[in-house]
Amino acid sequence: MKKVRKTFRWIDIGEDARRQYINAQATFTAWEDARKAASEVRGGMYWKRQGATEYLIRTSPSNAQKSIGLRSEKTEQIYQNFIARKAEVEQRLAGLTSALERQQRMNRALFVGRAPRILIDILNKLAKEGLSEYFTVIGTHALYAYEAAAGVGIGEEAALATQDIDLLLDTRKRLSFITRMANLGTSMLKLIQKVDSTFKIRDDQKYTAVNSKGFEVDIIRREPKDDDPHPLRLTDEDDEFYAVPARNAGLLLNGPRFSAVIVSTTGHMARMNTISPVSFVRFKRWMAEQPDREPMKRTRDILQANMVEELITEYLPHLSVSN
Repeated sequence: MKKVRKTFRWIDIGEDARRQYINAQATFTAWEDARKAASEVRGGMYWKRQGATEYLIRTSPSNAQKSIGLRSEKTEQIYQNFIARKAEVEQRLAGLTSALERQQRMNRALFVGRAPRILIDILNKLAKEGLSEYFTVIGTHALYAYEAAAGVGIGEEAALATQDIDLLLDTRKRLSFITRMANLGTSMLKLIQKVDSTFKIRDDQKYTAVNSKGFEVDIIRREPKDDDPHPLRLTDEDDEFYAVPARNAGLLLNGPRFSAVIVSTTGHMARMNTISPVSFVRFKRWMAEQPDREPMKRTRDILQANMVEELITEYLPHLSVSN
């Protein structure tokens, strides 16, 4: 990448805020690990008698039941290990949840973050339901991940102005996604409505849901290839998202990933999985070169590409393609 020297305004968040972000990030990642461990022991186990025989039954959070086997020394040990493990991980999660709440209060007091709360809540909902691996945040909201990793704030308000989040669905994992949604017994729209009940699918854009404040969630996909279905409806629910094909989105799926803990103005945190800053720059420059690109969007594409290029050069040089 070419060398650019601070053409744009960068906000110094201060040493106190940077230290707080590091501490909060450490707590958040430990909480993520604890939540994952707790998810593996959700549900329960109990002994079920049938006649003169007892069976060990494993129950899911939805109360689905599966027999582990006849009561024996082996299943007794499985039962004891499960109960002990469940108690251990739930206690650890409770402790880290309290620690996380303290860190969030400190984040707010020290003005650590400024991502929209709705963005945080959507990302956390996807993570809680085990859906984060199927979606990549692309577009303007990725900037919050880049500035968090750099430890500075983007000073160009025009670059951050947006009222929608673009979620790129990984169609390569479609079968796994369908299975996951079936296990959850819900639709993508209903999940988003648990964040904000006012989200509704737009009549003219079935890939977009908008809430009462005008914030939109768009579901994007790569252009159909191989055995990709088209059109692609996320679930069989009556009122549900369709994923819209986006030009060159396949390159984003195949490119390097980037992940960062972002912070809202309220101090709440979420992990954002997005594309690498280098991929962002390349994609935005490509978008700006398209002859049918709207002039106002082209202007913002160029602004964002130049700005992220400078952010890499000045604050994230280890990510530069030249290294």
